[in-house]
Amino acid sequence: MTAPPLKLEEFLPYRLSVLSNQVSQGIARTYSERFGLSVTEWRVIAILGRFPAIPASQIVERSAMDKVAISRAVRRLLEAGLVLRQSDHSDRRAKPLSLSDEGQAVHAAIAPAALDYEQKLLAALTPDERRMLNTLLDKLDAVSRAEP
Repeated sequence: MTAPPLKLEEFLPYRLSVLSNQVSQGIARTYSERFGLSVTEWRVIAILGRFPAIPASQIVERSAMDKVAISRAVRRLLEAGLVLRQSDHSDRRAKPLSLSDEGQAVHAAIAPAALDYEQKLLAALTPDERRMLNTLLDKLDAVSRAEP
């Protein structure tokens, strides 16, 4: 039996990737123009804004981004003074990262714009559709994490 043709416009991984890129680019204009941050740098700042004092390995885990990309972004943010590396006396390998005062100010400046952008996207959905979207995303996330 011949496999059905791959209809890219209906292929879920492709559609999710394209949508993710479109959404990321939509909000990226805000932090790129104002602060010169890349998508990866903003994600590091956003994660540290929500989960302070975590090592880079946890940023990789929470973002599902490439370890090398996160490492480079962290290095640039350290050099720019937006992120601080703390020493952890209990585990010398895991050096927690946190936002500096300047990094916190950048996070505080970008977060409202990010939330506004999210609301513009969600305005196209009814409250029931929003709940369903979250349920479906949670299911797909669980399945994708369970796959080898």
